[in-house]
Amino acid sequence: QVELVESGGGLVRAGESLRLSCAASEVIVGIHVMRWHRQAPGKERELVASISNGGTTNYGDFVKGRFTISGDTAKSTVSLQMNNLKVEDTAVYYCSIYTWKYGVEYWGKGTLVTVSS
Repeated sequence: QVELVESGGGLVRAGESLRLSCAASEVIVGIHVMRWHRQAPGKERELVASISNGGTTNYGDFVKGRFTISGDTAKSTVSLQMNNLKVEDTAVYYCSIYTWKYGVEYWGKGTLVTVSS
């Protein structure tokens, strides 16, 4: 069973930066898209950013140029560089990788990002 493990979360102050990383326990064949999601306390999970196997990226409107997603399908890794963090970015961040080959989306267990004012 493939596992995704996120790392890089932590406690930072507003305006600071964090880089989240996600790695799979084994190389995933046929990656179609890799994503970062987040879920804040009391709120539904939302999509933060995605990157396709062709390198096309998409971001949630709330990102507004502050975050950058990058990925390596050959290594089955995906990262999220977050700059100018805001208090409202506080959430558990999850990565996911969807493979068209098996029609499966793998999920990590999440990493907590806390932004203080």
